[in-house]
Amino acid sequence: MSAVNHSRDRTVQRMFDRIAGRYDLLNRIISFRLDSGWRRQVINAVLTEGQPWILDIGTGTGDLLFEAAKLTQGSGSFVGLDFSFQMLQRARIKQAGTERAGETEFVLGSALFTPFKDNAFDGAMSAFVLRNVSDLALLFAEAFRVLKPGAKFVSLDMFPPKAGWFSALYAVYFHGLMPRIGALLARDREAYQYLSDSVRRFYPPEQVTNLIEEAGFKPVTVRTFLSGAVCMHIANKPPLRPELS
Repeated sequence: MSAVNHSRDRTVQRMFDRIAGRYDLLNRIISFRLDSGWRRQVINAVLTEGQPWILDIGTGTGDLLFEAAKLTQGSGSFVGLDFSFQMLQRARIKQAGTERAGETEFVLGSALFTPFKDNAFDGAMSAFVLRNVSDLALLFAEAFRVLKPGAKFVSLDMFPPKAGWFSALYAVYFHGLMPRIGALLARDREAYQYLSDSVRRFYPPEQVTNLIEEAGFKPVTVRTFLSGAVCMHIANKPPLRPELS
């Protein structure tokens, strides 16, 4: 049975519409620009040889997608999917100013009900999306469905860090100061309080791994950053087995 919570999803959608104009600035400030390096690791993990067709799930303003297009230098094509109209508007403004505009396109839609055919993409990726959907199992099932056999799905997100001195420092900054920074710069404390709360309530990375495996991906590996405050899951859709003659 689906666990989709449409009311929650609409609330999150409206929140991202509100903060779209300041989203990129706040990302850089809040992460001390570390997010750029993490995004490049996602791209390097998902890209394949040749001219891959890659889906960016929850593309937001397109940072991950544009960086991937830049790194491939014309050898790939990229589709950004997001449910926030205002975020996609910002992405399209950036698209108009990039040299790789012809290699990127954007689609308004839900990660839980993607408008793509089965086995369509050579890879899929997402950055800081998982906490914002109401049904992770359905998101992973959709990612599995639209990927070709042998393709990878790579996700990056924030998690509560492991206990220790860093987790105490992290709590002061992320749960205490960060919502105030959001209130000051984005004039929307509620949105950045949501960000803090969504991390605090999120699944541990091991449970996310289990959910990804239940969708059919295997193997699934995890890379951790900042004592586990940020994790990257690398999931492989098994290749087709050759038919026995």
